[in-house]
Amino acid sequence: MQQIYIPSERVKALRKDSKLLQSLEKVCNCKCRIEDDSITVASESDNGYDEFVARNIITAFGRGFDLRIAELLHNDDYYFATIDIGQRIGSDKRVLQVKSRVIGESGKTKIYIESVSGAKISVYGDTVSFIGTATQISEAETAVNTLIEGGTHKMAYSKMEAAHRKNKAQRHDPTF
Repeated sequence: MQQIYIPSERVKALRKDSKLLQSLEKVCNCKCRIEDDSITVASESDNGYDEFVARNIITAFGRGFDLRIAELLHNDDYYFATIDIGQRIGSDKRVLQVKSRVIGESGKTKIYIESVSGAKISVYGDTVSFIGTATQISEAETAVNTLIEGGTHKMAYSKMEAAHRKNKAQRHDPTF
């Protein structure tokens, strides 16, 4: 049994829509119980892997992902990663600026990074989180890290696109 803490507003979202929790239980073969500020997960079998997957899915949901996207983590090829902007940048004002740069005007930057890399992105609290394959996450992180370090959007896109081209070439050329 594992207890997973997520932001209270995300716990409220699970409380509000019982179908979300039922979907999670079905996908992970676990029983989930909502407590004050956490979710308790217990596997219906002795398989600890089910609890591990449920923990990742709930953590991703807690970082702002829609549960349907978070459920991609049930697939062994998908991973979850987070960059804590608050830990890397001391100023609250600068954190807000970086988050705005990652999202972009009308969400255009986030949408572009998702479309090129294939990773799903959530900007929530002081974090930027990713769901995707290891390669997809690496490409998206390249762009986001460039923006965090103060690089231009053009530079972030160029670095991500170069990583994407390199990864694509490696997949198609076994001698690479």
